[in-house]
Amino acid sequence: MESAKGGPRVPLRDRARYRFDRTLARSPGTLMGWLVITCLAVVVPVSLLLVWTDPGSPTSLSGRLIATWRISAETLRLGAATGTPLRLVLSAVLGLVALLCVSTLVGVVTTGLAERLAELSRGRSTVLERGHVLVLGWSDQVTTVVGELAAAQAPRRRRTIVLLADRDKAGMEEALTARAGPAARARIICRSGPAGDPDVLARVSPRSASTVVVLPSAEPTADAEVLRILLALRAVLGEDTEGPPVLAVVRDERYGAPARLAAGPQGTVLEADTVTARLIAQCVGRPGFSLVLRDLLDFAGDEFHLADATAFHHGSFGPALLGHPDSCVVGLLTPEGRTLLNPPADTVVLPGSRLIVLARDDDSTRVEDCRHLVDASAIAAARPEPAGPSRLLLLGWNRRAPLVLEQLRSTARPGSVVDVVADSAVPGPREPEGGEPEGGEPAGPDVRFRSAPLSRPGTLLGLDLDLYDGVVVLGPDRGDGPGHPDDWTLVTLLAVRLLEQRTGRETRVVTELVDDRNRPLAPVNSGSDVIVSGMLVGLLMAQIAQNRHLAPVFEELFSAEGNDVCLRPAGAYIHPGAEATFAAVVAAARDRGECAIGYRRHDVARTGSGDHGIRLNPPKGERRVWYAEDQVVVIAREHHHLPSIAAGPDGSATAAPAS
Repeated sequence: MESAKGGPRVPLRDRARYRFDRTLARSPGTLMGWLVITCLAVVVPVSLLLVWTDPGSPTSLSGRLIATWRISAETLRLGAATGTPLRLVLSAVLGLVALLCVSTLVGVVTTGLAERLAELSRGRSTVLERGHVLVLGWSDQVTTVVGELAAAQAPRRRRTIVLLADRDKAGMEEALTARAGPAARARIICRSGPAGDPDVLARVSPRSASTVVVLPSAEPTADAEVLRILLALRAVLGEDTEGPPVLAVVRDERYGAPARLAAGPQGTVLEADTVTARLIAQCVGRPGFSLVLRDLLDFAGDEFHLADATAFHHGSFGPALLGHPDSCVVGLLTPEGRTLLNPPADTVVLPGSRLIVLARDDDSTRVEDCRHLVDASAIAAARPEPAGPSRLLLLGWNRRAPLVLEQLRSTARPGSVVDVVADSAVPGPREPEGGEPEGGEPAGPDVRFRSAPLSRPGTLLGLDLDLYDGVVVLGPDRGDGPGHPDDWTLVTLLAVRLLEQRTGRETRVVTELVDDRNRPLAPVNSGSDVIVSGMLVGLLMAQIAQNRHLAPVFEELFSAEGNDVCLRPAGAYIHPGAEATFAAVVAAARDRGECAIGYRRHDVARTGSGDHGIRLNPPKGERRVWYAEDQVVVIAREHHHLPSIAAGPDGSATAAPAS
């Protein structure tokens, strides 16, 4: 049906609804008027019906009207006064005023409560905590850092972790709670806002925090954002020299020096790319190194602590190595605050010094002489042969690849060769720095570059891995192409695995992954290592945040100079087939200027078990039969990490073929 003007006729119900909506949109007074009319239109007729159907109601008209008024007034809370019309009007006015005031008060309270709840849900409220760990920023490492700090044993009270990042509060809480778990001994508080804004930063009480951790985001400008946060933190703290220690992470080493200046004298700055490159280079010649490192860094097992050294004051460091039955001594913290890792056995333990030990927790270290557990007849005198030249294949290229080559250059034996095969052109070929020393051997590995389409499976399957002692696989950086960077890495590992099946020869593979969830998917053999760069950096940060005195310990362990974590043949310490305690291993390592901290069983290393045969900090009295294939984990000085291989007739290696 159409209207007189030719358009379609609008139903009456739709026209009434439109007019009603238009009336409500005018003002709140209009809405109140409609509410009054609606209430009266319902209450008054119903009240009349109740009075006229009640057998006990008055018989006169005036009496029934008064009864109707009383019921309506009580229903609408307008008062129930009776009498002259003036009294009825005044009663109704008072009731309306009371109703308006109460309704307004309820509305104000409800609105204010709703706004407050909305503000709390946005994470904009002030945090009044003391002694909390303050984490600023959001990155791939945040769940690892917060999860490990929540798992760490907090002394005397429940730990509080406060996180400030420019993200949704509910999303942050969900991610962190899932990582820490419901049983974590920590209270996690999330606040939303830019950590580089001093006004926002002041709301999370950085001055009263025990430690401040600054994380880089995943953006290209992450390092500049870290510097901004450090400057904002400095603005909030002022020139307070008693402020909390600061731990910050930058990705590019060029931002390291400015970040240290901004962090202040109590600041520690980690260069994530450099740390990752060092770990990859150290894993090349040490099967199982990544497993040892993960066990050392997480709080699920044994980790480094500081222990009292009073029982050894004025004595030498050597006896302390056999002075703790349930912990491994690895160094000293001097009264001046200097960290000595694996010092000489005759180093004097001065009053005020503290021992650096590998233990379950701070309370598990106890002093007891374990020299009676050492069987001198089981100790071997042989020393491991030094490694010779080696050949290494590096597949892929990312921003950490130059740092990896730099680390390999400083740790490789003379005459070694590193072939680099990448999709795109890379800097090279490049001659070793420092030229040719006397004797004609290069000072570092001969690095050779080659471009090949590695994204094609045929190229990978055409590689000749028999030429190499090990393979390093580096995935692309985030944003360098479609998909996740670990996808290319997993495809490359599948190709390497297929080549191993064809030749029947296992190849040492060191792989870098970005996401820890992909680690179980990596198709590698038991003699290979998988480095999850973000997780290991996060674990390292959690360790230093727990105890900043340990920063020099990890700095030395991850550097090319000084002491390293090494896995060496057990036959170099205990006669193969002999039964001896771990105390005998510690004594044998001490005589060589090393600190033994554990071992790896050869019969479990290839079973795929959870620990892969790694056992750190065993009791000194643990007795077992030691085999030549077992390995002892020691902290020692070692400068050449690449595995040994006999050089070819001409002392060189052919670059990997490209197809």
